[in-house]
Amino acid sequence: MAVKDFLRERFFPHLWCPGCGHGTVLNGLVRAIEELGIRKSDIVMVSGIGCSSRISGYLDFHTLHTIHGRALAFATGVKMSRPKLNLIVPMGDGDALAIGGNHFIHACRRNIDITAIVMNNRIYGMTGGQYSPLSGYGAAATTAPYSNIDHTFDVVELSKAAGATFVARTTSYHPKEITKYIKKAIQHKGFSVVEIMSQCPTYFGRKNKIGGAVEMLEYMKDQTTPIDSKAKAENPDLIERGIFVEKELPEYCEEYEKVIERAKGGA
Repeated sequence: MAVKDFLRERFFPHLWCPGCGHGTVLNGLVRAIEELGIRKSDIVMVSGIGCSSRISGYLDFHTLHTIHGRALAFATGVKMSRPKLNLIVPMGDGDALAIGGNHFIHACRRNIDITAIVMNNRIYGMTGGQYSPLSGYGAAATTAPYSNIDHTFDVVELSKAAGATFVARTTSYHPKEITKYIKKAIQHKGFSVVEIMSQCPTYFGRKNKIGGAVEMLEYMKDQTTPIDSKAKAENPDLIERGIFVEKELPEYCEEYEKVIERAKGGA
């Protein structure tokens, strides 16, 4: 199938602001699915509320647009009932790590076979530009006009510590990496996290005087580097991109089936 076959074209043009990085994420996601050759009927996409979560409305899969922060809880229910389906959960800062933080860490811990895509634009874009758990110390937002004093989560480190068995990071400046890492995440048997740094020129760029979309993309290019690069050794403040965790552990649905068999007296 071609990329356009995965889109609900009647819902275009999309509602994302000009210059938003989320469209690049959508592009990378559908290209990953096209390259993997997965049938539309074998995919379920679950999203919550927010700019990033609107992605489910544009894709012609089985989709659930659920309540804020609970996408992983709904996705877990779907996966437990239909374990052979491919569950993909696109989330934003708050959806994943504020109101949804508890669901996120326990999905990592359980190692259930779900792909979580964390679209990190460091701001709450849909509701007015409030600061998020990923905004970072010193960032400006509508709810932090004199700068934010909360320290940020590191999505990669949090995912690793909570037990995710596949963890990767890239940016909307690197679209080929988006496709590559999402492909690997979907193929991985276990809980997969792909953090994608995505620009929000409307709120984060403007409030923090970074500039428009072009300047924000240049910022992501200049402030990130591949894992263990020479540039990282020379400048420890650079943010690393790449695959940080890729390991095999027992998958939750498969282990649950064993419990069912034991309960039936089969083992």
